[in-house]
Amino acid sequence: MAGFDVTNWVMFPNQSFVRVKIGRLDLQAPPGKELIIQDESIVWHRTFNQVLPISVVMTSVALVTEEKRKEGKPFAVMIVFHVQKERFLTKQLTYDCLDSRITDRRLYHSLYQMVPNDVHEYNGLVKLLLHFKWTWISVFTMKYKIGEIFLEALIPQLTLNYICVDFIHRILPLAYIDGMSDLLFIEFNKISIVMTTKANVFVVYGKSVVMDILTVYLQMAQLPIGKVWLVTSHWDFKTTNEKRWNMSNLQGALSISLHSNEPLGFRTFLQSLNPFEEQQNDLIKDFWEKTFNCSLKNNNVGEDLKKRCTGEEKLESLPLQIFEMSMTGSSYAVYNVPHSVAHALHAIYQSRFKQKSQVARVHLKNLHPWQLHPFLRNLTFNNSAGKTVQLNDNGELMAGFDVTNWVMFPNQSFVRVKIGRLDLQAPPGKELTIQDESIVWHRTFKQVLPISVCNDKCRPGHRRKEKEGKPFCCYDCVPCPEGKISNQTDMDACTRCPEDEYPNLDQSQCIPKVLTYLSYEEPLGMTLVFSAITFAFTTALIMVIFIKHKNTPIVKANNRSLTYVLLISLLLCFLSSFLFIGQPGQVSCFLQQSAFGIIFSVALSSVLAKTIIVVLAFMATKPGSRMRKWLGNSLGKSIVLSCTSVQTGICAFWLSTSPPYAHTDMHSMMGKIIAECKEGSVSMFYGVLGYMGFLAAVTFTVAFLARKLPDSFNEAKFITFSMVVFCSVWISFVPAYLSTRGKYMVAVELFAILSSCAGLLFCIFSPKCYIIVFRPELNNREQLKCNKEA
Repeated sequence: MAGFDVTNWVMFPNQSFVRVKIGRLDLQAPPGKELIIQDESIVWHRTFNQVLPISVVMTSVALVTEEKRKEGKPFAVMIVFHVQKERFLTKQLTYDCLDSRITDRRLYHSLYQMVPNDVHEYNGLVKLLLHFKWTWISVFTMKYKIGEIFLEALIPQLTLNYICVDFIHRILPLAYIDGMSDLLFIEFNKISIVMTTKANVFVVYGKSVVMDILTVYLQMAQLPIGKVWLVTSHWDFKTTNEKRWNMSNLQGALSISLHSNEPLGFRTFLQSLNPFEEQQNDLIKDFWEKTFNCSLKNNNVGEDLKKRCTGEEKLESLPLQIFEMSMTGSSYAVYNVPHSVAHALHAIYQSRFKQKSQVARVHLKNLHPWQLHPFLRNLTFNNSAGKTVQLNDNGELMAGFDVTNWVMFPNQSFVRVKIGRLDLQAPPGKELTIQDESIVWHRTFKQVLPISVCNDKCRPGHRRKEKEGKPFCCYDCVPCPEGKISNQTDMDACTRCPEDEYPNLDQSQCIPKVLTYLSYEEPLGMTLVFSAITFAFTTALIMVIFIKHKNTPIVKANNRSLTYVLLISLLLCFLSSFLFIGQPGQVSCFLQQSAFGIIFSVALSSVLAKTIIVVLAFMATKPGSRMRKWLGNSLGKSIVLSCTSVQTGICAFWLSTSPPYAHTDMHSMMGKIIAECKEGSVSMFYGVLGYMGFLAAVTFTVAFLARKLPDSFNEAKFITFSMVVFCSVWISFVPAYLSTRGKYMVAVELFAILSSCAGLLFCIFSPKCYIIVFRPELNNREQLKCNKEA
């Protein structure tokens, strides 16, 4: 923790000199007292007559800028003011991006930058990478503290935006000094590792010497290395190196450079420059001699013989890597420095002129340094280029950056094309504008946008899965789980579709589910409707036949009233099937199961009553039997009413406690929304079916026992057959019903209803209809008696 001495160099006419220590910079001194200057000991240039200089640098902007930039050194224009017996104060206006450590306004309140803060440039780099979707990059930087500061600022921004760095290489600038040293070969081996990575984009931060090292490597490699070079504003492709290295591998490079505007007449000014007319401008003379390799002196004795400069040399004839005729970003920053000071001084003059208590004439030599602060802070003016120059509260220029595309030609010349802009004052998300169609890429990319990712993007229908031990940019692609989709590339997680939608086969989008129910329009529904109508029409026809022949023995022999009840109940059973077809509603769901259960119970109880009456009728024919008093219509009605009332009670309890209701099932079938009727209470539903099964079992048992009773018109054996059909249908119904979903479940129930009712209808009534219609001669009392005697 030492310090620095401030030295004054005093030159003598005999070319000798002496240096005089005139002050000290003490790093351990209290804040504000680090610098001690002996003002009276300073010897100024003779042109100042030992008066404190007030300096505003107005020298040729373009030439100063390029010379300093080629040296790779930071440059500042210093406006120095000092008053005897006051603390030495400096107002410094810089045209280059500074180390972020010296931009703290609390410590360096007198520092003003004519360029935007570095942070904006780093954010622009990230936005540029995001624009081209480059997420896998390598980074070159200088092996100095400033390079580490660059990485500390950039890497977190890359991580926040899901951009990974494959490799970071820190180049030692001293590895190349006018030729190739041993250190260059060490760098060659290190850089070769970087060049073989999968990353196609290299971000480069550094000065001209860094470019020299990379250019030498690319020349030595002699390989067509197709990469995209993305460089910061600190680096220019111009180099002081005299060797003509092959620059073709840098074709298509992109750089973020300071924004510039060319003042009116600037090009004309450069074209009119003549060293013989600028006798007092040593800078132009020195530049002219070095650039055109000629001499402005009349006598070259003691020097290498050079041709004499004629003054006819033209700056526009120089290659771009030596001199540019357009205003560069750095030149534009320097150009704004004197204008900023001039506007600040003008503002001071106007402010004092308006104060009547002050003398109207202002003398700059009496101006105190601190008096510039209010006028430099938040300074805003229009320069001669017609553009607004504005400094913010931190003393930084509120401008932006240009995005430049470097196009190389086979003759080692190049041109830079402005293809975009980074506007710091644009709305969020619109700061970066790029003309993609204007970009010229490296020839290996064949004018197709380069891709720089760790692995291919995950297609829609897949999601990313992290690779263990790899950066987050490297991942595997796995299909989405069943029922989920990803409709974009590189999705971190698959999403579930809304309830009314389902994934397509590729699981890349959600498709609206189809509402499904047993409708009248589809073939299955039409078949069931046609069957129900046919059976209902047949039942009605049989009823008409029986009513027409109601007085015939075959109709009267087996309890005519029960026959009518059975036929009507079967007709209603066939018609009740329409409650199951069509989109379910609250009314249809409320009625369908209970109506079917009650009506079917009436039919079964009628069959049971007919069977019991047949058995009692034969028992009453025995001598001394008391069964005659039980025979008659009242017995049949009692059986039907008692059996039906039990089912009616079950259904009433069901409807009053947990009735069926309309429901849409979103999940049972893929791609379907099932409109169905929920039972409400499953136990009550199976209770209704169980009671019908009980009636069928009792009827089957009684009919089976009475099947061999002698009678020409004995229905017991036909009832037995019908109960066999009925039981077979409903026993197979249960597993079929439980194993189906949606409209097919309804179709199974309808099939059971129609087939069991049809079994009762045809097994019981088809023999009688055959006799009534086709064998009427058998339908008489004599025939009945003959059969009984037989």
